[in-house]
Amino acid sequence: MSIPAADSVRVTTLSNGFRVATDRMDSVETTSLGVWAGVGTRNEPAEHNGVAHLLEHMAFKGTRRRSARDIVVEIEDVGGFLNAYTGREQTAYYAKVLAEDTPLVVDILADILQNSVFDTEELARERAVVLQEIGQAEDTPDDIVFDHFQETAFPNQAMGRPVLGRAEIVRDLPRDVVAGYMASRYRAGQMVLAAAGRIDHDALVEMAEKLFAGLPAGAVPPSERARYAGGDGRYTRDLEQVHLVLGFEGVTYTDADYYVAAVLSQLVGGGMSSRLFQEIREKRGLVYSIHSFASSYADGGIFGVYAGTGEKEVAELLPVVCDELAKLPHDLTDQEVERAKAQLRAATLMSREKPSARCEQLASQLLVYGRPIPPAEAVARINAVTIDDLARLARRLTQSPPTLTSMGPVGRVMEYGALTRRLP
Repeated sequence: MSIPAADSVRVTTLSNGFRVATDRMDSVETTSLGVWAGVGTRNEPAEHNGVAHLLEHMAFKGTRRRSARDIVVEIEDVGGFLNAYTGREQTAYYAKVLAEDTPLVVDILADILQNSVFDTEELARERAVVLQEIGQAEDTPDDIVFDHFQETAFPNQAMGRPVLGRAEIVRDLPRDVVAGYMASRYRAGQMVLAAAGRIDHDALVEMAEKLFAGLPAGAVPPSERARYAGGDGRYTRDLEQVHLVLGFEGVTYTDADYYVAAVLSQLVGGGMSSRLFQEIREKRGLVYSIHSFASSYADGGIFGVYAGTGEKEVAELLPVVCDELAKLPHDLTDQEVERAKAQLRAATLMSREKPSARCEQLASQLLVYGRPIPPAEAVARINAVTIDDLARLARRLTQSPPTLTSMGPVGRVMEYGALTRRLP
């Protein structure tokens, strides 16, 4: 297998700790770029849950040089795209433009991250928008069930709070709290300007030195440590389906089993050939949708399974899922392991065809690991996973207390005590 070399990647650290990273792709005419900050929902105090996400919205609502309309018009005048997202540990502001318009995007990103004015009228309007977003999420059960799952797995702590925030808190967040969050958390050493596509590294560094010099140095206040607990969360709602998430304590980004967890998730429920899809959908017809996931954090992780099923079918579904998980350490086959590894290898290399994916990967790797991860290294780590590794991790996962979250007509969902007895 021919694996691309990593010599297209360059990283420069400015005097204030701000990092500039590029991944050059001469075969495209565009540049994907953005600023990633290594802070998110878990960096919020409980009384300000939702401030990270509200700040992400407010960054586009006007600076000392540009109005909210100016920001979007300048990007769209050149046919570009500008957006942002907030996660539990990272917040991103990113764009895609033709390569010659890169200086415009860098200028706008520097402007919104250092010169936002947080106008009170704009803040009132954007609070209303975020409240609508929260309401929309509440109306999407296969989405909001994951927020409830996170809260059940990590109760009474920052890692368990919703990214969008709680409506009753967001409704009253004052301007000084939003501005103060940016001032105290957006520090140069915890931020990365990443770009992929047709990009000149030296030119981008020169722009960053001029435009991001005002970012404050210093450390970000530490976040509350993640403490996995597990438990049972049931939410009765008038829905056609029961939405279920069953999970266990997973692995951190730096855990030796990080790639083992990725292969195991692919094998368990990552595709149409996976165990859960074949046994539960194809053989028994119990669900339309079922998949597994492995989510990692700096100091914790989750391995889980999502399924949506009918009220009548749910009584059969969960015992079958438990039985499939219980069998994992004992009947893994070379064929399914190699298939799962092939799928992950392909996904890893296929993602490199998109500048936006390469840009995001580069930024995240620098924030998490402090260095870019060459694709050859990632593929080698996937290839090194063995049946014994997978069996060992499968046993390790189910030794933690399970987290079961269900939403909808939940009367026939297996009781938590019965669930724990069914698992190994």
